[in-house]
Amino acid sequence: MNSPIPRLKKGLLDPERRRKGIYVLPNLFTSASLFAGFYAIVQGMDGKFEVACIAIFVAMVLDGLDGRVARMTRTTSEFGAQLDSLSDMVSFGAAPALVMYAWALQPLGKWGWIGAFIYCVCAALRLARFNTNLGVVDKRFFQGLPSPAAACLMAGLIWVLNEWQVSGGDVRWVAWVMAVFAGVTMISTVPYYSGKDFNLRRSVPFWVIPAIVVGYLLISIQPSHVLFGLFLCYALSGYVIWAMRAIRSPNNPANPGKSKTPAE
Repeated sequence: MNSPIPRLKKGLLDPERRRKGIYVLPNLFTSASLFAGFYAIVQGMDGKFEVACIAIFVAMVLDGLDGRVARMTRTTSEFGAQLDSLSDMVSFGAAPALVMYAWALQPLGKWGWIGAFIYCVCAALRLARFNTNLGVVDKRFFQGLPSPAAACLMAGLIWVLNEWQVSGGDVRWVAWVMAVFAGVTMISTVPYYSGKDFNLRRSVPFWVIPAIVVGYLLISIQPSHVLFGLFLCYALSGYVIWAMRAIRSPNNPANPGKSKTPAE
């Protein structure tokens, strides 16, 4: 008579069953990021725009943690990648668009929802392109503005102007331009530094530690202004990198020494 214990052990050690399992730890961060994005939508519908913006920033932090936790604990999976993409669409695609629409774009009528939809559809296209180009593009640079940065750019504008007690209706065209700018930049080919080559285990100069402390102090003093300024600079940095590459290109007429003549 065969004992059931060997069969139970064999099932537990079956690699097919192990591959079908779901890792809890990284998906907890992803689910928390999704919750923060949904919470931002709810708060935006209730007119609590500052809380909605903070929720989008929290979603950005959690989204940055889930991938790192998965890599550090070696719990990456195809399920986690798909869940992360869907979570990003809610937190960094739908949430900023709807909060911006409720805050400033609604008085514009059809132009308002068109501006919000441009941002939303560009976020979807950006995520789809990122998922299909994982093994193609240079990992040191993102192709187009990352959707979390675009979402924080939108949320930062709302947060700052809300603290200045500026009504969204008074700056509705500024908000519309910001939404279109963030959306178009996401689907552009403008390069943005990814920071994926930054190794936390590698030693750094001493001045880096005081710089980080100063950064924390500035954020704690005026979080809305500092964070919006950081993401605005990051959004513009891609165009600076793109312009510098264009100037240094061998095909640029401004670089006759680098360009090849027909004789060559």
